[in-house]
Amino acid sequence: MEELTKKMEEKVEIFKALSDANRLVILELLSCGEMCACDIMDNLDLSQPTISHHMKILQQSGLINKEKRGKWMFYSINKDKVDSLCDFIKYSTSYKEDCICKKIKKNNCCDEE
Repeated sequence: MEELTKKMEEKVEIFKALSDANRLVILELLSCGEMCACDIMDNLDLSQPTISHHMKILQQSGLINKEKRGKWMFYSINKDKVDSLCDFIKYSTSYKEDCICKKIKKNNCCDEE
């Protein structure tokens, strides 16, 4: 079970990154394609430091890519990470033969008589 918990830590960071409405709006903006930081800022009613904070969290989670060109930073969605997350959610919420539930100890405390 400890090994499984370690594997989940990366996913926890991604879900934390997704737990903010502004970051979800940023991802929605980036769904149209790569954007410069200034264009993201112009489309949100947030200060530059706040935008930078959100972009840092999204980048650290792996959900976005960044590329510096001259003095500007350009951002895009990391499609591989998003696809991996979608696969994880589908796998985690679907029945499987090697499901974790088959490895847990059940106390039968809820059995109906």
